[in-house]
Amino acid sequence: MNARRFVADLDAASAMLRALARFLHGRDFPALGAHPRASPVFEALLPAVNRLSVPLREAAFLRSAMAEALPPRTLPRFDAEAHARWVVGRYPRGRYPAAVVGASNGALVHLCAALGIPWLPQTLRLSLRHGGRVPLDEPLADLSFATEPARALLRAQPDLQLHHLHDADQDRLLLRGVCRLHLKRRRLGAAYRHFLEESLEPGATLFVSECTLRWPTLRLGAHHVFQHGSPGGATPLELLHGGPRVRDFLRRQGSDFPRWPSPTFDGDSPEAEWGFEPALLDDLARLARQRRWRLRRIVYPEPEALSPLVADLYRHWYRARDLPTRQLLVESFILMEPWWALRTGVIPFWLARGQESSARALEQYLDASEPWDALYLMLYPHGVESINLASLERWRGLLSRAMERAALLGVDPSAYPRDFATLVRYHPALKRALPARHSTRERLPLEALDAFLRAHGERYAVGWEELDTRPIHRGGQVSTWLH
Repeated sequence: MNARRFVADLDAASAMLRALARFLHGRDFPALGAHPRASPVFEALLPAVNRLSVPLREAAFLRSAMAEALPPRTLPRFDAEAHARWVVGRYPRGRYPAAVVGASNGALVHLCAALGIPWLPQTLRLSLRHGGRVPLDEPLADLSFATEPARALLRAQPDLQLHHLHDADQDRLLLRGVCRLHLKRRRLGAAYRHFLEESLEPGATLFVSECTLRWPTLRLGAHHVFQHGSPGGATPLELLHGGPRVRDFLRRQGSDFPRWPSPTFDGDSPEAEWGFEPALLDDLARLARQRRWRLRRIVYPEPEALSPLVADLYRHWYRARDLPTRQLLVESFILMEPWWALRTGVIPFWLARGQESSARALEQYLDASEPWDALYLMLYPHGVESINLASLERWRGLLSRAMERAALLGVDPSAYPRDFATLVRYHPALKRALPARHSTRERLPLEALDAFLRAHGERYAVGWEELDTRPIHRGGQVSTWLH
């Protein structure tokens, strides 16, 4: 089966890969980059979806999600190497001073864009179609439906780790028709290795994106876990035992359950979507040692921890280039635009979700940073008023801190969070709001990144560590060069 058939367009890793690859090709990211030639058609037609009733809007979104989902019988035919060849095929051929392998992260995409380097994702999401046969508020039924197909996939692909994620809070609309499976590479594989060997310059730097976020899980096999819930929504205790917020949420959703009948966790694992599986580090260290590359770990505790550092790095870089430094673009999940961020001279700040935790992350950054003349915000439409969703009033309150201009980009307040037209409207809205145009050919030298980290790195909850990859090295020692 064609590797592209296994790629979900709304997957974080796949969308971020497309955004960065298109940037390195000198292109922007309209309509999430999935069908760029058809983006003008989408921009014309998709806003009509917002004029439908709520049930019809939800049905349209669910149909599109099910269309890219896989029947269970096809799961054992997934080929990790074919998918890896598809990934590296997105990037322009050439020689790069560095590359990144590892966890998905929107701020990381902007760091790679500034440096002009590729990123190879460790995690891929597959959607498994059940077509309503799995009751929405029964995680054990979801687990039972996907267990045998998942085991068949792992028998065929033993170098993968499979995380079955069920979150009937934040992913409620999606889970009406599909199961979510996240696959993490434990080995580098031939396609990734060949790309790095062919593309990196002598003496290059190989970065590892390591998000250390973990989540309680139920272990089903050596490399197979089930994760109930995800960061930003109901807490692990609420998922296990319920509580007032869960009870109120399920009542509002018309559910017959007062709480979710959750399986008991027996440990924790790297978080399904954002966490880094450390088994991959062995292959990366071995390759770096063989090729005499520098191996540098970017270690951060949760997805948004990288965002303040990257935003401040851009501000520092723009100041050195005599560009404006007082316009902030706040991105949401896969709504991002690395090409237009540089083209318009706006500083990017990425948020993983639209939950209150993300609103707090933005608030803390605004508290700590210099004033902003303009604040612009994209909001990804998850399609449900989930337990911890930040209200539009909350977001508007944060935007009001702009000195001169503020705007929600492509957001229809009357339709949010079922504002599915924003999946295409964010792009033209950004171009209209920011008329300035600057060169996208400038690249941030690695030496400038090092200088910034030496001067300012201690401010951030991010560790930058270098592994000793000299051939005589035998101990796995890590030296922290930043502090």
